[in-house]
Amino acid sequence: MTDIAERNYANPDVLVSTEWVAEHLDDPSVRIVESNEDPLLYPSGHIPGAVEIDWTKDLNDQIRRDYLDKAGFEQLMSEKGISNDTTVVFYGDKNNWWAAYAFWVFQLFGHTNAKIMDGGRMKWEAEGREMTRDVPEYDATDYTAPDRDDATVRAFRDQVLAHVEAGQRLVDVRSPEEFSGERLHIPGLPNEGALRGGHIPGAANVPWSRAVNEDGTFKTAEELRGIYQEEQGLSPDDEVIAYCRIGERSSHSWFVLKYLLGFENVRNYDGSWTEWGNLVGVPIEK
Repeated sequence: MTDIAERNYANPDVLVSTEWVAEHLDDPSVRIVESNEDPLLYPSGHIPGAVEIDWTKDLNDQIRRDYLDKAGFEQLMSEKGISNDTTVVFYGDKNNWWAAYAFWVFQLFGHTNAKIMDGGRMKWEAEGREMTRDVPEYDATDYTAPDRDDATVRAFRDQVLAHVEAGQRLVDVRSPEEFSGERLHIPGLPNEGALRGGHIPGAANVPWSRAVNEDGTFKTAEELRGIYQEEQGLSPDDEVIAYCRIGERSSHSWFVLKYLLGFENVRNYDGSWTEWGNLVGVPIEK
């Protein structure tokens, strides 16, 4: 696989290699964060010095369906030893689904000094790199966050409906079976999550996995342009909304479009199909 710098991304600095992470394990200005779907992975072994951020426990409000607020984010950053100028590097399972999801939530609070480790946990393990079960402890920081920005990279259901009515572009990153309405969940998992199957009218089906190689690394900018721009006719000037079932797979595609291809106006609809497929009166296609 070519080096990150040779793949011609719009923003190559947002990705780092496993080699880079290995070289910065003891760098006090860097905090490595593991975010997984499987909560058993981190305690079974992780990159030395990495802290865990759990998407359900740490990033989500525990009562309503929403994310933590400004005060909650500040507390989380303080507990994880992250300051405002810390470089945060995310990695995780599922080809970095949840790493991209955590990265996206960090952008809601303006922590732009953030990166994703290309290839995720799978690549680190495949290369036989060091893992530990030791849970690090860091001094608490005095982190100051702005109010959560729900306007720039996040889309809500009413905005999605207006987007549809305006004929603007949507990318459904789920599997073809979910897109067609044959399934309500990822193939191989329980078929649950919504009362209706199908997709949002006008959406293009571009499964998230098309953006990555077998080793979990991202495809080159040329390959990605072939998928999203040449095949689907998307333009970096388009206003694009990405969605999936609960927002984690679409945060991965959002990352690809925004950072690797340089789309200026792309948002993630985190309500995704579990919200849209349960709404009364909204349009659905199969």
